[in-house]
Amino acid sequence: MIERLAILAGGLVGALGVAASARASHGGGENLAIAAEFLLFHAPLLLALAALVRSSLVGARAGALVLALFLLGLALFSGDLALRALVGQPLFRMAAPLGGGTLILAWLVLAGSAFTGEKNRDR
Repeated sequence: MIERLAILAGGLVGALGVAASARASHGGGENLAIAAEFLLFHAPLLLALAALVRSSLVGARAGALVLALFLLGLALFSGDLALRALVGQPLFRMAAPLGGGTLILAWLVLAGSAFTGEKNRDR
């Protein structure tokens, strides 16, 4: 199930990234362009996460945590930047830094999950 959610998330994040990039190219501003970049380079990661969980190189629980952290981080970071660009208002005070910190944590949890998968227990 985590694999399917990661694929769904990867597709949606990629689509949002393309849409935000297109809008940014027509005067959306630097903040929207940065939000689009973050979405676009995290979309393939979410697809890769599905493959890692499917292959049991990353355990299902670790994969679920990584997925949740990436989605939360992207929503806070990219969401805050996009709202600032499109509406002129932040998501909430410190949303972007909190989202950025959450993305860093997600990458670190992913790195640590190298040792949690089923295939890793035999080694």
